[in-house]
Amino acid sequence: MMKTQPAKTIAIAAVSLFVAAWIPACGGKQGDAKSPGSLSTSEPSGPAGTPVTTDQGIQVGISDAPSSSDAPMAERPKMNDAAKEPYLQALSAFGRGELAEAKKLFLDAISKDPKAYQAHYSLGVILERLGDADALARYRQAFTIVTDYEPAITAYGLLLARKGNAAEADHFLTERHAKMPKSAAVAAALAEIKSMQRETESARKLAQEALKANPNYAPAMITLARDHFRNRRLDLAKYALQAILDGFGPNNPPRDKDNVEARLLRALIYKEEGARALAIGELESVLQKRPDMVDAGVQLATYYLESGNAAKAQPLLERALAYNRDNLVAHLNLGDVHRLMGRPAEAKREFDWVLAKDASLIHVHYNIGLLFLFSDNYPGKTPVQQVDAAIASFEKYKELRGRSVDPRGSDVEQLIIRAKAKKAMVEAESKQPSGPASPTSATPAASAAPAASQ
Repeated sequence: MMKTQPAKTIAIAAVSLFVAAWIPACGGKQGDAKSPGSLSTSEPSGPAGTPVTTDQGIQVGISDAPSSSDAPMAERPKMNDAAKEPYLQALSAFGRGELAEAKKLFLDAISKDPKAYQAHYSLGVILERLGDADALARYRQAFTIVTDYEPAITAYGLLLARKGNAAEADHFLTERHAKMPKSAAVAAALAEIKSMQRETESARKLAQEALKANPNYAPAMITLARDHFRNRRLDLAKYALQAILDGFGPNNPPRDKDNVEARLLRALIYKEEGARALAIGELESVLQKRPDMVDAGVQLATYYLESGNAAKAQPLLERALAYNRDNLVAHLNLGDVHRLMGRPAEAKREFDWVLAKDASLIHVHYNIGLLFLFSDNYPGKTPVQQVDAAIASFEKYKELRGRSVDPRGSDVEQLIIRAKAKKAMVEAESKQPSGPASPTSATPAASAAPAASQ
């Protein structure tokens, strides 16, 4: 039996996965989202569905409507009344960034209705953000219950790729594409995988196939724009984004002017071009509509940190970590927020967390050097030990940085000279009789670290 009308249910909308994963990152290679030193802040994704806005104005849901009006729709079980209350409470918890609570409530909904496929999918999104390996199983359960459930199918394929299994993802989505030839969502997701593997021609054909099935399917247009971006065809990427966000006059209006993934991608292009104000405007627009977009929050916080506004960066980074607790860039930059705001112990805690996750991340060593050099009376260290620790961290940064042309940290030689001079001054003062402090013994003013970005 087939239904012609979409069910009126919603599930959590996953966020863009492969936008920032292809930006050149400190310690990693362009296009290598899994490289050990990567500062990518990629997160769970699935290019499916239409965003649904909650009464708080936070878009956290997607509808069950198929991506193409011509696609047949399998029968879908209706969620029972007992499961609805915890399910809707879970969506609200997600909107507040309370992922542990959302997980608990989705599990409660599933216990009351094991066939609540939307809850299985939404739980998969939560688990993926929490780094739980069970996310794939939850996505699979959703499209086992409803065989053509596009959000779960595309999220499953893209998560396989995120885990480094691009070939398996390609095979899975190719099989699904053969079974669902009219699905714009599956074609667009497969196009994304092809683009990731640098198969640009195949990606283009699949994205165009998706647009043939649904001329207004924005995720396919975004895939085309991302492919241009990955291959450094920035003008073509901006042209594709203009079609989505701005259109080309009254006879060719924008396809989806509020699309947050398109705005995030355009912000990243503006960033590469040095158009700071334009990039900030796009990032602010993204976060106004979707506070759960971690990439946007980290990028905007980076801009604030670069201008020395730690207080404005802090809530953005804390919210990003609420939605992705293992985000290296957010932890690194939050550590620098604490350093600049005079909280050395909290700063060191964040830097130590980053070191434990990835000691090859070069800018954590630079930031630790700044922490020890400019903090007054770091707990547990004498002044000489503190300066020695600063010098060691700067030297480690130099060793890892090598001959990088990255302008961030280009002042490290001057900082080492400054630290050695401070050490000599501290040692000299320790040999002098106690008395009023010399005006020349004051600690130099704190320096702002070059904020890390993906």
